[in-house]
Amino acid sequence: MGGALPKQFMELNGMPIILRTIQRFNSFDAKLNIVVVIHPQYIDLFEELCSFYKSPFSGQVVAGGKTRFESVKKGIEALPANAHIVGVHDAVRPFVSEEVIERCFRKARSKGNAVPVVPVVDSIREIEPGGSKIVDRAALRLIQTPQCFEYSLLRDAYLQEDQAAFTDDASVVEELGIKINLVDGNRLNFKITTPEDFELACAICP
Repeated sequence: MGGALPKQFMELNGMPIILRTIQRFNSFDAKLNIVVVIHPQYIDLFEELCSFYKSPFSGQVVAGGKTRFESVKKGIEALPANAHIVGVHDAVRPFVSEEVIERCFRKARSKGNAVPVVPVVDSIREIEPGGSKIVDRAALRLIQTPQCFEYSLLRDAYLQEDQAAFTDDASVVEELGIKINLVDGNRLNFKITTPEDFELACAICP
């Protein structure tokens, strides 16, 4: 958001965003094996924040790579070989509901993968040379996280080469020819990216 501190470490109503996000998953299931992937420069800061805010986080901390693809791959490599379902979540989505987490894991267990989505409510126009055209929003969905996959499927997908077209984990898996299953997300599960997002987060955060 233009500052020197990565947004996931910004304090949101008394607690850093990343710790609020972890708290959501701990509340869903305290036994989850959580792996936090962080830029090497900020690992010490994260551990200091966990201590200062008395976070119950007891999972692994892994140094991230140069790209999102590399970072997710490093997180996958840190998982035990007997892992079953893996959920990949953005640190700056602290308002994911427990119901969405449950839907994602349940669908992934039965169908191999699951991605939460919400309908597009605004009108959409596609820019073209010399103008624009309306796009049918009924056929569009906004993608959220956690994106959940069978461990072996996600591991194999990340053996591919990094590509600019991979904007999320679903696109990486889809490259293998795998059908992606969509489940209902929750509207408040937005990604805190802009100053306006942060203002909204402050307004709705308990």
